[in-house]
Amino acid sequence: MKKEQVPSKTKKGFVSVPERMKALDETECFAVLATDEGGRPYTSLINFAFTVDLKKVIFATPRETRKYKNILKTHHISLLIDNRSKTRKNLMETEAVTVIGTAHPIRKGKVREELAAIFLKKHPDLESFIQSPSTVLIVLEANRCIHVSKFQTISVWECK
Repeated sequence: MKKEQVPSKTKKGFVSVPERMKALDETECFAVLATDEGGRPYTSLINFAFTVDLKKVIFATPRETRKYKNILKTHHISLLIDNRSKTRKNLMETEAVTVIGTAHPIRKGKVREELAAIFLKKHPDLESFIQSPSTVLIVLEANRCIHVSKFQTISVWECK
């Protein structure tokens, strides 16, 4: 079997980004959150879950975290979700989605309960964390999702 050559240039992809996002949501638990801390990037590892329409990402954080304070200052964030741990021997099989949008804390009430239920369906072990008064549920409303596969093949979904 001939090994696939790693490309040195990007090319346009034609995958269904929502389909790939759904697949990653089913297999991956973690994402890397990127926020802005005074003009400098700040990253954090989080658990996540997509809403059914894939246009929102739900995650939670304690109120006293740097990531939460950064989100309150500038709501523009991005998430990186990838399958690298499952494909570490073959770079060409690794895929990632970057979700770019705005994040907002969700106040107590019916909407928070509905979003928490979606999150807890995927992460039932985090129920006490989600129910803690010190935990904030955050929703990222996606504007654009960028899928990268085969190292340099890029597909974009404008989901505003």
